[in-house]
Amino acid sequence: MRISAIETYILQSPLERPFGWSQGWIDTRSTGLVKIITDEGVVGWGEGCDGAAATIVGRAFAPLLLGQDPTNRVGLWHKMFCQLYNSGTTSGIGGSALSAVDIALWDIAGQAAGLSVSDLLGGRIRDRVPVYATGLYYTDGEFPDRLLQEARTYVEMGFLGMKTKVGGLPLQKDVERVAALRDAIGPDVYLSVDANQAYNAATAIHLGERLADYDILWFEEPVNARDIDAYLQVKAALPMAIAGGEVLRMRYEFKDFLARRAFDIAQPDVAHVGGITEMRRVAEMANAFGVQVNPHVWASPIMIAATLHVAAVIPPCPPARDPQPFLQEPTMEFDRTPSPIREELCRRPFEQIGGYVTVPTGPGLGIEVDQRVVDRLAVARERYTE
Repeated sequence: MRISAIETYILQSPLERPFGWSQGWIDTRSTGLVKIITDEGVVGWGEGCDGAAATIVGRAFAPLLLGQDPTNRVGLWHKMFCQLYNSGTTSGIGGSALSAVDIALWDIAGQAAGLSVSDLLGGRIRDRVPVYATGLYYTDGEFPDRLLQEARTYVEMGFLGMKTKVGGLPLQKDVERVAALRDAIGPDVYLSVDANQAYNAATAIHLGERLADYDILWFEEPVNARDIDAYLQVKAALPMAIAGGEVLRMRYEFKDFLARRAFDIAQPDVAHVGGITEMRRVAEMANAFGVQVNPHVWASPIMIAATLHVAAVIPPCPPARDPQPFLQEPTMEFDRTPSPIREELCRRPFEQIGGYVTVPTGPGLGIEVDQRVVDRLAVARERYTE
């Protein structure tokens, strides 16, 4: 079996109600996909090559990949990595491009072997992964009624935890918003906050101290994502767990954060960290350092499926007779913001039941991408052949 063609797609879908966070405001959901086609008709899908990352797939990777055996995942990963390494582009969009291709190669390898990705990774520790609802973004006129009703809906749906944004309003307004959410969902549902790098260490500590009364499970990205000393400063000062890592690429960018215990919770993103191959490496490093891995997930069912397969094989941290979600078990983000891409791209979207999502068991990623939806939502596409 050989790679005969590679296609990239940029998908976009407008939102009825725009929403925002500390760093931006959007009225459109988007993502980048890669489709790898083999001479035997086996097709693999990956995600992460949005924008300029799609150009890297075509110009830097396609010449390396076309004609190659797609099941040689580690070998091809290394070739792509080396293509970027000398220029320093393994970070940023380079890491995202590599991730998208790597996910597609795992999808092909699983289909060729008749095994799911988690089976290829050695077999599942768990058949379902605990998830928390990501939503509660800023929207115009949301507070208090619409925001609090959204939170109550997540409780009614059976979610064990949820996450909201901070950093997009004056500090006191964010405190009032979090306080109202805690009151609305009650004391038994986990609540976390995400600043998306909005603060310096002093301000993050000040906010964290004021939020401590509301039983916050973790404070995500309180400071600049690569400022390890600021992370350590915040972590030493606050009682809640400190989380981060969604924008980091490769194990090399995680190394010092893990070794210095700058994170309580690491959040690698399979569509950016280096794909399934590298995400597993990061997860194993984190586990060795006693750092929990709660993967960041934001986009389509391709990324959700890839994350589920990796999360299925991550050991509890630490080992426990009866590991609990949010405490020892890896717990995955489950985006609930409006997204036609997420809901329509696959013929059967992922659903949570009682705060868990089942790991796919079909070959490869175990999903069926609807090419008609891809074509309908694509605003740009390219095809590369030998």
